[in-house]
Amino acid sequence: MTSSTPTGSTSALVDQLIKQIGQHGAISVTAYMDAVAEAYYARGRVFGRDGDFITSPEISQVFGELVGLWCVTAWQALGQPRNFHLVECGPGRGTLMADALRTVWDVAPVFARSASLHLVERSQALREEQRQNLAAYDIEWHDGLSTLPDGPVIIVANEFLDALPISQFVKTTSGWCERMVTHDGSKFEFTVNSLPSATIDETFYDAPNGSILENSEAVEQVTAEIALLCAERPGIALVIDYGHTVTDVGDTLQAVKNHTFHPALDTPGDADLTAHVDFAAVAQAARSRSASIHGPVEQGVWLKRLGAGVRETQLSEGKSDSETAVIRSSIHRLIDPEGMGSLFKVIAFGPAGCKPLSGFSTGADL
Repeated sequence: MTSSTPTGSTSALVDQLIKQIGQHGAISVTAYMDAVAEAYYARGRVFGRDGDFITSPEISQVFGELVGLWCVTAWQALGQPRNFHLVECGPGRGTLMADALRTVWDVAPVFARSASLHLVERSQALREEQRQNLAAYDIEWHDGLSTLPDGPVIIVANEFLDALPISQFVKTTSGWCERMVTHDGSKFEFTVNSLPSATIDETFYDAPNGSILENSEAVEQVTAEIALLCAERPGIALVIDYGHTVTDVGDTLQAVKNHTFHPALDTPGDADLTAHVDFAAVAQAARSRSASIHGPVEQGVWLKRLGAGVRETQLSEGKSDSETAVIRSSIHRLIDPEGMGSLFKVIAFGPAGCKPLSGFSTGADL
């Protein structure tokens, strides 16, 4: 895949990347994604209908409401601590948390009064949006999880892991070699490191030449950090993202601009760049920190178990036919297997011995 050189608002990032490649040679996909993400999210207004992509909380208030109610059940599973930290990783504009907190104040005020709100967000532009949308609450922001104060935690991470950088490897006649990004003087393009990698699982040794295999040390590290908090504080975490439950070959690196797929190497910093989450790797990373694993389960199944249908009926009462149609279509988009219901998965972590959590079956979901 190749692309034309970006201009305009992304020119500083382009110059930075070209200079780095000129001085040190081709860079890894990880390094490229890191640089792009920092520039992209610094812009702030990237979410919603006026941005590049729309997330579940922006589609329907029901998503945030059900997540809020789920957090109450997680708090109950932890023994209803009177002081705990409610944490969201990658809170976007603050929409999910605003809907969640509005709901729990109505149904579980003791939960709401016991919680201190912490948002893990590096973008100053997004922090300002969160400040405005959550103006009624005291917020403490963090660049990462390591600065959270001591005490029990409930952590929510919706479409957070997919934005973390990945590595890609290409099967060649010489073996599995890392995929890199270079610049030929006019455009960014993919190339392949000439030295084979020694880190590929032998399961994939016989894959056809040209196959692409992905992994993400960043996803595994963050997952392990979240899981360790759950195991030791104790805490419970909810992770929702799009991805697959079996590690396999395939290129999932993608960019989205103005709600349309965009070439991954075109106009870096001007489009949302993500990759599908490998939930098998996520579960293994959490298990390595002695956390209990719940799920993964498809988002549509999980939302229906939590009462999405009941909430649709409640919201539709007294509404016109056109208003009811909007409510129904937005919830349908979240739960329909042809929409987001199947591609998106939900997994939760808790301390060892944690009882089954709401929305998850006692056995394997997938």
